[in-house]
Amino acid sequence: MTKSVRMTRRVGFSSGHRYWIPALSEQANLDLFGHWASPYNHGHNYVLDVQVEGLVDFKTGMVVNIKRIDDVLRSAIVRQFDGKSLNDQVSYFHDRSTSLENLVVYVADCLAGDNVLPSEVRLTALRLEEMPTLFVELDLDRKPSLMTLTRTYEFAASHRLDSPHISQAENLELFGKCNNAAGHGHNYLLEVTVSGEPDPKTGMILNLDDLDRTVSDLVVDRYDHKNLNVDIPEFEGKITTSEIVALEIFERLKSHLPAKLHRVRLHETARNVFEVSA
Repeated sequence: MTKSVRMTRRVGFSSGHRYWIPALSEQANLDLFGHWASPYNHGHNYVLDVQVEGLVDFKTGMVVNIKRIDDVLRSAIVRQFDGKSLNDQVSYFHDRSTSLENLVVYVADCLAGDNVLPSEVRLTALRLEEMPTLFVELDLDRKPSLMTLTRTYEFAASHRLDSPHISQAENLELFGKCNNAAGHGHNYLLEVTVSGEPDPKTGMILNLDDLDRTVSDLVVDRYDHKNLNVDIPEFEGKITTSEIVALEIFERLKSHLPAKLHRVRLHETARNVFEVSA
């Protein structure tokens, strides 16, 4: 058996940081970093997923001993970051922004050196979460590597699944309770993922304020507490399945964001997730 297997291991660390360039004025920092600009630290409980790939050792049945991965992550990542101020105690950030994008690049550098990871595996991807509503992913298998940033939003909306192309009996058979004439609702979770090169000054793919404003204007504020079938013109005559809603959201956003739209994920429930990619 020669097919490789990928394994992901998770680790956490708590760090403080600030978005502030001392050489710039307060207004210049605000222009760069928005309302996150401050000369004082704030902190996060970061969650890091490290993906490696290798062949299964027939003697152990494993790609690699997880304890060895844990040892590497503790020594190369956790010990360096946990309980630290990134701006002040990690030399890499003395002249760089402590953005999530810059941080994931530095983590990749820390793990990519000679004799860091066990020789039987190679690093393929990283996912670094600053908070549940914001994370970056770095796909190291792509050449060149691909960095994406994902922001999560919520809106509550009602709808009714009913197709004008089939009979009422067929609608009831197909959609069941979701064909209820009075409709039903969901607390939707929307993930918007963009890709691009981080700005050299801010270290960010885009200004989060701009992303939030655009998504709120075009989707969240427009759909929140609305009946999708009745209140939203773009769904007139359409079946408001989450597939259709996800496609519509992607089309609405793709030409209005200050970075390339990479993916939209719409969580209708904890069990139903729909994805549209560029």
